[in-house]
Amino acid sequence: MSSSGQSSAGLLPIVDRSPDAPTVRPLATTPLVATRAEMEARGWDYVDVVFVTGDAYVDHPSFAMALLGRVLEREGFRVAILSQPDWHSCEPWKTFGRPRLYFAVSAGNMDSMINHYTANRKVRNDDAYSPGGAIGRRPDRATLAYCQRAREAYRGVPVIAGGVEASLRRLAHYDYWSDKVRHSIVLDSKADLLVFGMGERPIIEITQRLAAGQTVRELRDIRGVVYRLGASEPVPTENTLELPSYEQVSTDKPAFAEATKIIHNETNPYNARRLVQRHGREAIVANPPALPLTQPEMDRAYDLPYTRRPHPMYGNARIPAYEVVRHSVQIMRGCFGGCTFCSITAHEGRIIQSRSAASVLGEIRQLQNDASFTGVISDIGGPTANMYEMRCSRPEVEAKCRRLSCVHPKICKLLGTDHGPLIDLMRRARQEPGIKKVLVASGIRMDLARRDPRYIRELVEHHVGGYLKIAPEHTDARVLEAMKKPGPEDFLEFDRQFKRASAAAGKKQYLIPYYIASHPASDLDAMIDLAVFLKRNGYRPDQVQDFIPSPMDIAACMYHTGIDPFTKKPVYVARHLRDRKLQRALLQFFKPENYFEVRKALESAGRQDLIGSGCDCLIPENPPREALQQRRDEAKHALAGGKRPKAGARDKHSKNPPSSPKAGYRPKRKTAQRRPRP
Repeated sequence: MSSSGQSSAGLLPIVDRSPDAPTVRPLATTPLVATRAEMEARGWDYVDVVFVTGDAYVDHPSFAMALLGRVLEREGFRVAILSQPDWHSCEPWKTFGRPRLYFAVSAGNMDSMINHYTANRKVRNDDAYSPGGAIGRRPDRATLAYCQRAREAYRGVPVIAGGVEASLRRLAHYDYWSDKVRHSIVLDSKADLLVFGMGERPIIEITQRLAAGQTVRELRDIRGVVYRLGASEPVPTENTLELPSYEQVSTDKPAFAEATKIIHNETNPYNARRLVQRHGREAIVANPPALPLTQPEMDRAYDLPYTRRPHPMYGNARIPAYEVVRHSVQIMRGCFGGCTFCSITAHEGRIIQSRSAASVLGEIRQLQNDASFTGVISDIGGPTANMYEMRCSRPEVEAKCRRLSCVHPKICKLLGTDHGPLIDLMRRARQEPGIKKVLVASGIRMDLARRDPRYIRELVEHHVGGYLKIAPEHTDARVLEAMKKPGPEDFLEFDRQFKRASAAAGKKQYLIPYYIASHPASDLDAMIDLAVFLKRNGYRPDQVQDFIPSPMDIAACMYHTGIDPFTKKPVYVARHLRDRKLQRALLQFFKPENYFEVRKALESAGRQDLIGSGCDCLIPENPPREALQQRRDEAKHALAGGKRPKAGARDKHSKNPPSSPKAGYRPKRKTAQRRPRP
């Protein structure tokens, strides 16, 4: 099997490219093999690798299976995609026959539990990564089910787990939905190897070495992989740290906090040590993270041919996640913000990896081969819009640094924060022939943007479509410290600069700030202060984000333990549903249906001064008619024994159209309500 002359280190070959010479690449005419008929049409009697994914197959570089599949295809391997298989039997896993090398298993672009359930543990009404937004196309804890079926289908075929779900659950972790500490997913899934973080480097090396005749056991030296050691196997000791055991972290919250601290201190790929965590008589070994891709390597991955469309098997079914990124261009990956509630840094790393201008402009030119492209690029960005080409200015210091955030509690003096390369790229992008507008929809890091008024002017004058989404998250100093976010003055100063630049450009443009309710350290008083801040500044958030403890996040550790893992100081946590409802209602105090919840919150906190007609008052003394009507409806519901109105029925007082019946998450259930947890 040809491998294009790759080294055993699994590096992508370097392509020499001038930044002033963007290439024009045609769109791919065919997707990767995703059906038996497509496999036979190519004359294949076997495939090397079967990618199993919980997402619909979209041949676009924003979807991991497409990116990794195309990378392996370029190396000469036969790749097939098994998308959203029916997990009730192993038959779908036999679609392409026995894979020559391995099954590569992923729950998809999201953790399957976050994909399925809200912060209140209710079933979501849609799935952005499924055709038609339909729910029920993947199981809970999809990595476990997919690995099990792969083993059943063909015994002896290696099973390699990866993706966000596997990456964030690679060691013992707190699981919000079962409210307990679970084993490493390597144990529960029985995967032969787990790849964590971004997968290009590890997956090339794994595939090449298996193709060369090595066994899975011989691959344990690869960076970015996790594996299980049997009871009789020796635990490596060189350059190794041992975490508190599963038995310790599952019963002792300070031990869990200490394990979290160690894990996050070992995320810099240039100095990270191997981690070992014992689970009974066995042990889980996590090697240091894979090294970040260089710019030529990034270009090589994103310059591969993609159809940039969903697979034809979906017909005209709309895939919501694809619609969001369809005409977007990703220019970088990674984030050095280190926000404690966000998994981006934990999964993509805190070292920014940027594409060259030539690669980005080549993709923009390629978009014009798409008949549906209107000349508007919906987003030019990444995890954060304005970290392009930003790195530590002292590589020798970066190689030793264990700081979790380059911008908190203040911006590191060694961090290169020049927006010049990004401004140049944005200008060149909008000057491309046929381009009408280049929008920025990715999040803006306000503390960085404020350092460069040129960037704010450029953004406001050319790249905002009337509204710009930002994420100050909170106003309380304790909460922001727990989040590792800058203070409220940062948002206010950015707001002033944004309005000034918009006025100078003769445009009416607005900021849409996002805030989180019920984050660790956020109590009722903090949320009331945030509500008053919103009232004074005229903000009325349409969408409110409820905090969800994501596996392995620092904030999830705080939620579970009530301890800051780095200071070991106690942290307030809103655990009960009633407390979370009050915090959410305060963020939308202006909605009549929230009146009684907001009043309850204000009275509980002794803040009756905010009830009435004063300038800072959040609600009036007397409830509005809509609030009274909702209370009457709830009383009728209670008197009726909790029987819900028929689906599609319309209350005579309601202004909303009748709703369609909602299907429950698991298909073929008798009711749409979630079963009680055991």
